Amino acid sequence: MIAIIDYGMGNLRSVVKGFERVGVKVFLTGDPVLLEQAGGVVLPGVGAFADAMVNLRTTGMDLAVHRAVQAGKLFLGICLGQQLLFEFSEEWGLTKGLGIFPGGVKRLPPALKVPHMGWNQIEIQRPDPLLQGVPDLSSFYFVHSYFVDPEEKDLALTLTEYCLRFASIVARENVYGIQFHPEKSSVLGLKILKNFGRMVQKC
Repeated sequence: MIAIIDYGMGNLRSVVKGFERVGVKVFLTGDPVLLEQAGGVVLPGVGAFADAMVNLRTTGMDLAVHRAVQAGKLFLGICLGQQLLFEFSEEWGLTKGLGIFPGGVKRLPPALKVPHMGWNQIEIQRPDPLLQGVPDLSSFYFVHSYFVDPEEKDLALTLTEYCLRFASIVARENVYGIQFHPEKSSVLGLKILKNFGRMVQKC
């Protein structure tokens, strides 16, 4: 089964329901021991970066995330969960992140309407099983004021244009991060969740 990390931040139920709608078995947990028993791991989240890191450290889930990644478990960060994978965020001053990926999280330029909210397209940079059956330039639902700025540009699996081009999905080996909300993105968003579930089953 896939473990969805419960650390008191955001849209847990909608993510659970999204996976359940496509027949993928998941369970919520805030227990690092149970996380180690999962076949795959999902880190969702909505809210402040600093608060999220405090909650992860308090529960020991920050270390559990690192162990899961190092063990080769398929890992998916969604929205804030994507941002937490990076080394730091500029939200309300600098806050150290999980540091799975090199780079940081920056605020969208003040000239733009913030938050970036609504449907926008993704530009696929390379084939990947997570995006099987998802056409290039498909639209997904975004709600965010900050974006990830990877130090290594080849981390970007997809790019999205919002006056600037930012990495809307990042990926390397067993770790993925998605800025938009697949669970709120209709048929194609659910397809991404189903693809992730299928990838976990094959491992």
